[in-house]
Amino acid sequence: MLFYPRWQIWSVALTCLLIILLGVPTFIPPDARANLPGWVQAVRINLGLDLAGGSHLLLEAQTGDLAGQRLESLEDVMRRELRSGGVRATDLSTQNGQLSFRVADAAQRTEARNIANRQGQPAAIGGASEWSVAIQDDLFVMRPTQDGLEAAIDQAMDVARDVIDRRINALGTLEPTIIRQGGNRIVVQVPGIEDPEALKRLIGRTARLEFRMVAEGVTPEQLQSGRGPVGTQILPTAEGGRLAVQRRAMISGDQIAGATQGFDQQDGSPNVIITFDSTGGRRFARVTQENVGKPFAIILDGVVISYPVIREPILGGQATVSGGNFTVQTANELAISLRSGRIPVELRVVEERTVGSELGADSIRLGIIASILAALVVIVFMFVTYGWFGLFANAALILNGLMIVGIMAFFNATLTLPGIAGFVLTIGAAVDANVIINERIREELRRGRRVIDAIENGWKEASTAILDANITNTIAGALMFYFGSGPIRGFAVVLIIGIVTSAFTAITVARMMVAIWARRARPKELVL
Repeated sequence: MLFYPRWQIWSVALTCLLIILLGVPTFIPPDARANLPGWVQAVRINLGLDLAGGSHLLLEAQTGDLAGQRLESLEDVMRRELRSGGVRATDLSTQNGQLSFRVADAAQRTEARNIANRQGQPAAIGGASEWSVAIQDDLFVMRPTQDGLEAAIDQAMDVARDVIDRRINALGTLEPTIIRQGGNRIVVQVPGIEDPEALKRLIGRTARLEFRMVAEGVTPEQLQSGRGPVGTQILPTAEGGRLAVQRRAMISGDQIAGATQGFDQQDGSPNVIITFDSTGGRRFARVTQENVGKPFAIILDGVVISYPVIREPILGGQATVSGGNFTVQTANELAISLRSGRIPVELRVVEERTVGSELGADSIRLGIIASILAALVVIVFMFVTYGWFGLFANAALILNGLMIVGIMAFFNATLTLPGIAGFVLTIGAAVDANVIINERIREELRRGRRVIDAIENGWKEASTAILDANITNTIAGALMFYFGSGPIRGFAVVLIIGIVTSAFTAITVARMMVAIWARRARPKELVL
């Protein structure tokens, strides 16, 4: 059991060396690190919000708008389904938070009922019905159910969290924390960004982009009153005025395949170049062909940012969004928002904090001091208690700390203040396995076994208990990581990595060092 072939010794040594080298870029100053290859710069430990500083936002969804959006979507679906089903519906209205319409032909009412009932069916087995359907003679009324609205809010919050995650990661910011809090709130923590205003502009925008035709025949009095003819809507413009547009959109944000920030070829001003998907491209080409010489409005989050005239059919599947007093930064933020998708609900900032990097620097300094003191105390204790075997345990302890850093850097893990606490705890508990092994060897020596036999049996008997203990600790750490968030996850990451490296250095590395020493020294006596 104490014999290790040369290839195995070299394999373990090279593995340890490689893992240690992975942690080196973390300690290189940023200026010097910038001269290294990109793949080397990427292998490092990221600092969390409490260490690197950054912005903390608590966002609350305005779920009241979601009911109106669902009603508008239902209206479009019912118009299309009734038309395709050959049902002639009249008096289609979305007033009072419900959709109502009339079907004068009695022969068509059965088909209209089937179409309405299909919209009310749950989307999944066992799910809640989204709409209730009431029929009285020729009048059909569809109302949202409470269960359906709650399910829609829950789905919208999940979508909003995913969209925010994509938007922030598009900036190149590493390891943001984005989690839901309660039914309608999202916590956003972004290390390294100490400008919450730019962050709010990026994630606070719903990015609901629409292309609508400008309505004709609207009088100034109607614009002033905010009430246009049937089928139109009065919207504010970016310049502070008002514009009447058709209520139905010819293109919506759901049909956008990509968006990039560019520059106008005539005046060089920043703009956003949008690419439509196949369906959106065909529809945009058809509408522009049919409306040459007429203006259309580009609407972002309910505000008309531009209303150019269609001078010729746009057939390339692309459109340019200009106006809105774009700067390069705001145009790029809009492009990111459109690429990442639309946030289905409006988000309002209810809490905002900026964490300075000075506090993080003090925490890192104190954490390093605590780690060094913990290691020194353990090293002295092990040497005084176990002599040579204490030195082997101390070598494994130092190697363990370096390997934790290397593995965290390889996975681009985020180090938080609780993570530093986990590191110090791991250092303090790293020699537990060596203590168990050394005490087991002592027992074997008291039984009168020879030194080599005592070492071999002691390691063999102790290894099973060590592995069992580490497995249970790893399960606890994994559960903390899965169910926890933010600081708890930071602690769990360091704890799990520390458990794995501690077991490896104690059972494999320290045992190998003892085996090499025992084969060379061949001790007749052993003082433990």
